[in-house]
Amino acid sequence: MKKYLCISAFWFLIFGNPLSAQLPGEYFTHGANVGNPTLKGSFDYHSESQVFTLKGSGYNIWFERDEFFFLSKPVEGDVIFSASLAFDGAGVDPHRKMGLMLRESTADDAPYVDVAVHGDGLTSLQFRRQKGGTTEELVADVKAPGFVQLERRGNTFILRVSKDHAPLREVAVVEVPLERYLLGGMFVSSHNPEVLEQARFWNVRFDVPAGAAGGENAPASPSRLEILEVETGHRQVLWATEKHIEAPNWSRDGKFLLYNSDGKLFRLGLKSKTPVEIHTGFADANNNDHGISFDGKMLAISHHTVENENRHSIIYTVPVTGGTPRRITEKGPSYWHGWSPDDKWLTYCAERNGEYDVYKIPAAGGEEIRLTQTPGLDDGPEYSPDGKYIYFNSVRSGNMQIWRMQPDGSNPEQVTFDGYNNWFAHPSPDGRWLIYISYLPEVPPGSHPRNQRVMLRLQSVETGEVKALAFLYGGQGTLNVPSWSPDSRKVAFVSYTY
Repeated sequence: MKKYLCISAFWFLIFGNPLSAQLPGEYFTHGANVGNPTLKGSFDYHSESQVFTLKGSGYNIWFERDEFFFLSKPVEGDVIFSASLAFDGAGVDPHRKMGLMLRESTADDAPYVDVAVHGDGLTSLQFRRQKGGTTEELVADVKAPGFVQLERRGNTFILRVSKDHAPLREVAVVEVPLERYLLGGMFVSSHNPEVLEQARFWNVRFDVPAGAAGGENAPASPSRLEILEVETGHRQVLWATEKHIEAPNWSRDGKFLLYNSDGKLFRLGLKSKTPVEIHTGFADANNNDHGISFDGKMLAISHHTVENENRHSIIYTVPVTGGTPRRITEKGPSYWHGWSPDDKWLTYCAERNGEYDVYKIPAAGGEEIRLTQTPGLDDGPEYSPDGKYIYFNSVRSGNMQIWRMQPDGSNPEQVTFDGYNNWFAHPSPDGRWLIYISYLPEVPPGSHPRNQRVMLRLQSVETGEVKALAFLYGGQGTLNVPSWSPDSRKVAFVSYTY
């Protein structure tokens, strides 16, 4: 125990906390030309786009020793390491390599595990089991993926890939007894000592899962507030914090994001990146079900009110600048999810007599109207921007899938049809797209927990075509509420890491 604490303290003093929430440019502390290649590699980081460009040479990463350029940071224990990647130019040798690596040191014969994407598209899980040992590999059945993920669980290493916006798929697994403390980073090797090759890496993320921080007993995790470009799938970390934050709304004028943390609401300017509390009077136990009216003037919130010794979520409205909340729903629990485009109605999920269903209520207050009657959970109701439909998610088909119905609850029709559990469909302001969060099949259909590997997927309203745009560690709090930019080009969300 003393030895472990000493090593941990040393790494903290030298490199800082490797488990803290950071911007991608803060991840990496060390660029090295491993194996002393003749032509020295280098890297460049573009802070606005958060894209890394690496140049590297070297004979190969193979046999008993390696030559390559390696941009890395210290990592400890279990980690999920992900990135989008692409070579620049046609290249010289089809066996040039780029990828992600977990390695014991920068010695040229060090043990390691990597995902290597070759110039000709061949993709493999490479590994060296002991110092000076021979490199081995497992070849994936997918060539030239656009996104790769290398996860460590103890001594188990898992390779997942995605190509052409398909869901992430596991393609190789290996057991390698590496040390607890490693260097994790990106690499380029030219497979030709006389050539420098160049590759770009973006959407670079280190995610430390809850199992590394206490499992089910892990506290709420630090957070990264991110912006996703839906056309390209490019992600930008706008702001990283050690606090746990949830559920960003994008303001109607496009100038700020609104989120909840510790029961309170905050606005974060896209330029200032400084959080400012929105004062909501007695409502100081707000959850992640909140959102801004279409005219941009009002805010609907879901505050946990204590009544008759019971604590229930009750919906209130308050000016978007803050003020004294006005109670809208008499009964609880009620969880807000949408405004009607004319701002006259609020939609929400509510539990009444043991059943969770979709309801709506006048925004000025009044009698609630039940819109769904099917047994099982119906949740996440949100109006389409033309007011013709209410989208919601339901377990009525077995899995959690996206549905839509007319505003009076009639003519429900299923929208998604797959083996994933899909939650919280948010229509884009221009009406062309749905963005929603998808859980893996092993997550119970009626549950949307935190601390999961999840996807954000984009679906065309017209054709039904679905693209997986982002793979992240998150779940509850990531995308609960409307979060589109006013121009329908971007979506805000939260990812998590311990």
